[in-house]
Amino acid sequence: MDIVLANPRGFCAGVDRAIEIVKRALETLGASIYVRHEVVHNRFVVEDLRQRGAVFVEELDEVPTGATVIFSAHGVSQAVRNEAAARGLKIFDATCPLVTKVHIEVARHCRAGRDVVLIGHEGHPEVEGTMGQWQAEAGQGRIYLVEDVADVARLEIAQPDNVAYTTQTTLSVDETRDVIAALQSKYPKLQGPRHDDICYATQNRQDAVRELAENCDLVFVVGSINSSNSNRLRELAEKQGASAYLIDGAEFIDPAWLKGKTRVGVTAGASAPEVLVQGVISRLQQLGAGAVRELHGEPEDMVFALPKELRLTLLD
Repeated sequence: MDIVLANPRGFCAGVDRAIEIVKRALETLGASIYVRHEVVHNRFVVEDLRQRGAVFVEELDEVPTGATVIFSAHGVSQAVRNEAAARGLKIFDATCPLVTKVHIEVARHCRAGRDVVLIGHEGHPEVEGTMGQWQAEAGQGRIYLVEDVADVARLEIAQPDNVAYTTQTTLSVDETRDVIAALQSKYPKLQGPRHDDICYATQNRQDAVRELAENCDLVFVVGSINSSNSNRLRELAEKQGASAYLIDGAEFIDPAWLKGKTRVGVTAGASAPEVLVQGVISRLQQLGAGAVRELHGEPEDMVFALPKELRLTLLD
């Protein structure tokens, strides 16, 4: 049984930046750094930061007045930002710059009085943050959320000739393409972003897992269940005809899954660290796997700067 590794896999620039923000804040300011929501959707990463002293909360009312709070990579609504400012909280913003790009698009359409259709998963923190960028007065347009082609068929918007769309950054590229096509068919004057909102890392990892699944009969995606991009990788592997499992780490591998398999693929979502991938490889080798081969993939050299507020704090 051979092991084939996807390339690229694991951490993206936005996740690297978000984790580094929390670590640097803890090193500089000490414990009692509060993080609103999981900074990235990975159980291992969150537990590591908790052990270092980070305090994870779901809402700002859990943060003492005047304390330091970090916004997660998924972004937050304008209402959350306003509440933090009103309570005098010191803010370090770990929102991925590619999510911020979507926020800026929504705000621009809002100011222009357009209706906006957001393609995304209801309840996901990124979607809640993006929906929360909408600040229009009554009669100036609305923002709508759709998830799939069926939602588009049911959609009725107030301004069919003055409408734009944007997307969550971690969606399935193929499925989102179908939703956009349905929107364009229904609303011929639909406006879209100059560049795709699905981020480069999501696209690259989906391309990589597509190739991986074509070469393997079993695929393990390392990532947590609440990670959108990791779930999309598992779904895509299954669509390519491979058996696929989303696992948090090596301890979740069921040896029965390997029965009759000759080539096992391994990849990781954008919020899963490489140490977990190496743990999966070690476990597979304990269970009888042999050689490890890594596929060629799209090189990634993107780096996002730390927020100015944190850089200034580090200089003090």
